[in-house]
Amino acid sequence: MMSDLTKLSLAEARDAVASKKVSSVELTKAHIDAIEKARGLNAFIVETPEKALDMAKASDARIASGKACPLEGLPLGIKDLYATQGVHMQACSHILDGFKPPYESTVTSQLWRDGAVMLGKLNMDEFAMGSSNETSYYGPVASPWLPPGWDADKGRSALKGDKKGLLVPGGSSGGSSAAVAAHLCLGATATDTGGSIRQPAAFTGTVGIKPTYGRCSRWGVAAFASSLDQAGPIARNVRDCAIMLRSMAGYDPKDSTSVNAPVPDYEKAVGASIKGKKIGIPKEYRIDGMPAEIEALWQQGIEWLRAAGAEIVDISLPHTKTALPAYYIVAPAEASSNLARYDGVRYGLRVPGKDISSMYENTRAEGFGREVRRRIMIGTYVLSAGYYDAYYVRAQKIRTLIKRDFELAYQDGIDAILTPATPSAAFGIGEKGSGDPVEMYLNDVFTVTVNMAGLPGLAVPGGLSASGLPLGLQLIGRPFEEETLFSVAEVIEQAAGRMSLPKAWW
Repeated sequence: MMSDLTKLSLAEARDAVASKKVSSVELTKAHIDAIEKARGLNAFIVETPEKALDMAKASDARIASGKACPLEGLPLGIKDLYATQGVHMQACSHILDGFKPPYESTVTSQLWRDGAVMLGKLNMDEFAMGSSNETSYYGPVASPWLPPGWDADKGRSALKGDKKGLLVPGGSSGGSSAAVAAHLCLGATATDTGGSIRQPAAFTGTVGIKPTYGRCSRWGVAAFASSLDQAGPIARNVRDCAIMLRSMAGYDPKDSTSVNAPVPDYEKAVGASIKGKKIGIPKEYRIDGMPAEIEALWQQGIEWLRAAGAEIVDISLPHTKTALPAYYIVAPAEASSNLARYDGVRYGLRVPGKDISSMYENTRAEGFGREVRRRIMIGTYVLSAGYYDAYYVRAQKIRTLIKRDFELAYQDGIDAILTPATPSAAFGIGEKGSGDPVEMYLNDVFTVTVNMAGLPGLAVPGGLSASGLPLGLQLIGRPFEEETLFSVAEVIEQAAGRMSLPKAWW
């Protein structure tokens, strides 16, 4: 049996299983053991070892019979936002207490169709509302990266307590990014409404892609903001992300926003030449107060792409500064509508009251966390009579202008756009957002434009901060041209060197 199986990339594991150098059962057991040892990180909220081993045995049987599928025998983690038949799915919220869906989301069903193995459900910010994985009903996730100056003993001590001072893994897909970075799974599903794939990937030295809106089905994924939500993968490198996305993507008639378009073999784009590609550099992303190391990382990314033969072009996206405030009107408005269905009547938590109205009030007050209640109230306010035109309609008009900025850039021949992924490296648990939620919202400053315009965006590690923490670069592509992002990201990954992920101090 090969040693240290959890250190294999998804592509390496695929090849090892296909060539019968290692069995899916052996690979799965190695990850089950790793998850057990890493429970202090709180990345997995539900472990499914029996189910995983049954799926692995079935994979080994298919391989033996010569009927292997593209992801045959590869163990993955699933964000708790995805419906998994007969397995816990609560969007990490108390309001869905005890819910086990009788159906499977389209994306996960396609992963199982292609032979993948489910290790369990991953922690996340409640209903995907957060940038640090601190709003989860099941508690925060700790990043596998230690804070500067901390040793393993100090880290383990913090894990046994309230985790204060340990680093956040980003959000809302913090369980996904932490599990991938800690070698607990070969890859993980995630979702991105305003940056919830790209920001946690950047914080943990992993790779994450938010595909074009409509590329992956949203059916069976708990809705936050329906016009912004999109499923995608987080993995350890660009190739692994490309492999996962091919299985996750595809048309779904059950999702009215799903686009009926062929799904390319994204892996073929990894390593393709980018000579002659036009890469846009938007001046509006040079925000006031940007740390010098973020600016330097961005400039380094530009030089890497220029050295690979790309043409660097300065561009303008003039409505960028309006994206964050517009997003925090549109997203809460849609959330207030989507979350109205959780009332304690049909499933999940029910807190009794003297009548049905008080039962609704009691259930929702106890079932939703503070951040979710805040966004529901904001959303209800901007949709209310007298404020709808002033806030929601105006925000949608701004959204159209943001989309138009990108369209004009692409009409001028730009193939992809390079920006920073986050305004800083990962921060500490408990450090931000306790008194001023806007401080937390500013983490999305570089990512929300992509969701507002429905474009594909990818985060790839670019280097380390002065304190030794991962920093990521973001690539923004044309609609349904994810292949270009994979090609350009591979250039950055090769130039920067693949990120060395943390050793298991926990």
